[in-house]
Amino acid sequence: MTILLDLPVAMKKSIQYQSKNIAYQISGSGPAMVLLHGFLESKAIWDDFTETLQKEFTVIAIDLPGHGDSELIDETHSMQIMSGAVKEVLQAENIDNAIITGHSMGGYVALQFAVDNEKMVKGLVLFHSHANADTEEAKENRRRTINIVNQNRGGFIRQFIPDLFDQKHVANYTDEIRKLQDIAALMTPEAIIAALSGMRDRPNQLQYLLLAEIPVLFIIGKQDSRMPYHQLMAQAVIPSHSEILLLEDVGHMGYIEAPEKTLQALRHFALRCYEN
Repeated sequence: MTILLDLPVAMKKSIQYQSKNIAYQISGSGPAMVLLHGFLESKAIWDDFTETLQKEFTVIAIDLPGHGDSELIDETHSMQIMSGAVKEVLQAENIDNAIITGHSMGGYVALQFAVDNEKMVKGLVLFHSHANADTEEAKENRRRTINIVNQNRGGFIRQFIPDLFDQKHVANYTDEIRKLQDIAALMTPEAIIAALSGMRDRPNQLQYLLLAEIPVLFIIGKQDSRMPYHQLMAQAVIPSHSEILLLEDVGHMGYIEAPEKTLQALRHFALRCYEN
């Protein structure tokens, strides 16, 4: 006889933040885990992770401002604006503390949230992300990208997303790339530019890593062209409690390129944080 277990049903919800709609999804029960997507993504990227994690955690996946079903708030979506949206969601759900996981841009938001609300953070996961501010060269690249988005948003999206993968294996992810392009295509040029502007202007958070009292997990791809792994490894030794998952043959998209390894690393890290 086969026994079918009822899994928690994900609830799609929204709140008002700075008079704009912020969408999120909550499912499961137990200690809380917040999942933040990256640039051009949405909460949908975490669906497969949520299916497993909701068995042990209350999982909250949030559409950051201008992404997914969340509305544009300002011309620049600073890390403070976006982390403020995360805090508003947690307060609406009466959640006092959580593991905060952020992929890429979501990691910048997670860091800002931890800086402003460390007592609410049980552990921090920088999923292909880091604590540095943009260099002057990187800021100039953001400005050039803004001009490209203004001229040809669709062309930018089509080119940008495949470049995030390990190029030796990018042909293996045709369907996944198309889905990501479809998610990004729903964003307005104004929303894309607001995110680019916020990343360009974000503060350096290395000092926070030095002083942080919470555990930090770095998930790093050795073939990440956006965030070279040797630079991230140098940051990963800064926190007093740091853990590292270093992935071979993985670019910037480990939740797709190495889903089982990254999911289990995230799960076990969260369990250890709550046990302690």
